[in-house]
Amino acid sequence: MKPVRVVTGRAVPLDRSDVDTDQIIPSDWLKRVERTGFGAGLFAEWRDDRGFVLNRDEYAGATILVAGPNFGTGSSREHAVWALLDYGFEAVVSPRFGDIFANNCTKQGLLPVKVTEQLARALLDALAADPRIEITIDVERGTIEAPAVGIAGSFPLDEFTRTRLVNGWDDIGLTLRHEDRISEYESTRPSWKPSVSA
Repeated sequence: MKPVRVVTGRAVPLDRSDVDTDQIIPSDWLKRVERTGFGAGLFAEWRDDRGFVLNRDEYAGATILVAGPNFGTGSSREHAVWALLDYGFEAVVSPRFGDIFANNCTKQGLLPVKVTEQLARALLDALAADPRIEITIDVERGTIEAPAVGIAGSFPLDEFTRTRLVNGWDDIGLTLRHEDRISEYESTRPSWKPSVSA
């Protein structure tokens, strides 16, 4: 995955709470075998409503999603994260996330930004009033701000997750940090034991 250090961009205000993974990507989309193309199914049932926020031109091209509390609850489908990333989102801001969803985010390079309810509400209201507002999220500093409207705050992120995001290490990337040692070990294995050849 690519490193995630600073995310800056316009945002979509999804003023709904308790958004579960089935609403993020309906189960009809889970039949796909590849990891791409899920953006078309993001919030598919809600997008049938022409007034839904993702259908509004003024929010086109936004890279940050700001949602109400309890975002990403429900079943543990990675497809929800794939859909958000494929649509173009780089970060999701909410007062609370489903634990499994948040963990899936950090392993795929989607930044889950947990803020206070007051900060989330201020952002939702500001974005509804002016879709042109830009938000900057700094992973290393753990800060989020919308300077044009004077909104600023911080968000928690454990040091392992922060390091993983900043360096762009998915699970394979974490393993490949030890590639020399793995190769050294493999070179000493008896030839009669099974091995994986490149």
